[in-house]
Amino acid sequence: MGDLTSRIDPATPPPPPATVPVRHPVEAWLRLMGWGWVLIRHDALTPREITHLLPVWIRWLAHLLHAFAGREGREGRPGQRLGKAFEHLGPVAIKLGQVLATRADIFGVEFARDLGRLKDALEPFPVDQARREIERSLGRPVESLFTDFGPPVAAASLAQAHPAWLADGRKVAVKVLRPGVERRVAQGLDSMRLAARLAVRFVAPARRLEPSAFVETIARALQLELDMRLEAAAASELKDIMDKVRDGGGGHMSAPAVVWDGVGKRVLTLEWATGVAMTDPAAAEQPGLDRNGLADNLVRAFLTQALDYGTFHADLHEGNLFCHAPAELTAIDFGIVGRLGHGERRYLAEILWGFLSRDYDRISRVHFEAGYVPPEHSVEAFAQALRAVGEPVIGKQASQVSMGRLLGQLFEITALFDMHLRPELILLQKTMVSVEGVARRLNPDHDLWEAARPVVERWIRRELGPHAQVRDALEELRDTLKALARLAQNPPQPQTLVVRETRTPGWVIVGMTLAVAASAAALVLSLWPVIV
Repeated sequence: MGDLTSRIDPATPPPPPATVPVRHPVEAWLRLMGWGWVLIRHDALTPREITHLLPVWIRWLAHLLHAFAGREGREGRPGQRLGKAFEHLGPVAIKLGQVLATRADIFGVEFARDLGRLKDALEPFPVDQARREIERSLGRPVESLFTDFGPPVAAASLAQAHPAWLADGRKVAVKVLRPGVERRVAQGLDSMRLAARLAVRFVAPARRLEPSAFVETIARALQLELDMRLEAAAASELKDIMDKVRDGGGGHMSAPAVVWDGVGKRVLTLEWATGVAMTDPAAAEQPGLDRNGLADNLVRAFLTQALDYGTFHADLHEGNLFCHAPAELTAIDFGIVGRLGHGERRYLAEILWGFLSRDYDRISRVHFEAGYVPPEHSVEAFAQALRAVGEPVIGKQASQVSMGRLLGQLFEITALFDMHLRPELILLQKTMVSVEGVARRLNPDHDLWEAARPVVERWIRRELGPHAQVRDALEELRDTLKALARLAQNPPQPQTLVVRETRTPGWVIVGMTLAVAASAAALVLSLWPVIV
């Protein structure tokens, strides 16, 4: 399998994203207060259903907030109320709700289902507005590109999708950004930046989570998502990666092709995705569908993209996935793409393999080598803490594991060892949470570790096995020879060192001698009584 005990160079993490100042502090502060009021009116800040679970000292505050709940806060279940509040708060809050909706194992199936409408069932904007946006972005009439253009079939936080047909008969999906969405995203991010600064200043435990870096990483991803030309490029890149995996026998996931004639800053056209949207309850009931195989393929597709290529679809929730029997997956919506350098990919693979092989000492060393744990802590103590988390989970069915309790233990351990959030890993962690949540909704007893094993095992064998060691040695030899060849072609030029002797003027020498003599005489006179 390869030597996992060999020393790997400590990672030099990329610098955190540059902190952007809050552009309009007063407006951001008022907006934050408005967000809190919206959550209170929807009884979504401290829902009445969980009041009895809160500490006694805070229940009185929860009851006080319940008194301000409006009609919308007295109707529906907690997930429905929170979903409506997020819709009101805008795209940034909706993105958060989409992640929460994937974690039925933590928040409950009913809560996740109620939030599920945030993925693709929001209120659409009129077709005539969509047509105007397309014509403005492409600089041509809609009819010049599409023979037919239908009403929206899915509406998400940033854009909505329309079915259309090309002159050659192909059915395509046309994604159009919501009018004015850029302004709403900018306002939401401004408030999030203010909230991050307040957290850093007043909430000491939150500082190691690097809230400002977290916000800037999410902000960067959202800003890229608001340019459909960049999403088209990401869709094309990820389709190439998925096709390579399928050609190699992986067959985990596919992606529709980009129709470049229909791409503009605010418009993206893709071939129509095959299968049934996974937000449709009928998707999981298709005849011949292997739900566990589908969950395995989802996990393996994500890990293959991240480990083998360092580029992965970073928004893998049900709203962006289609499926058909027996276990075929098609991904859409490539606005958020995660990227990992070779160092991060190696650490990820070794950490996963360490859990699979229950080698907690190795996992601990990798964390220290990667700089995830400050060096003043004990490698052995961290390994012990990892064992306390891993042993109760490895080998058990997912339905027997409390994810809420597991996350709580992990958070306590990261606090105990002063681990800070790594901004370059935010999208990876977010996607892993989403992927596991979707897999467990397909099969509550899905074994994430066994699904990951073949991908991680193959990576370890290829990158750390004997052949990899020979390859690395040859690459180092080649680099050395290249350096020697460059040195032979451009030898260092001899340098002439000129030494100039300078003479000190006589009057300076005489002056310094007199000054030293005077100082010595003064010292002797001051000490004379003691000497005598």
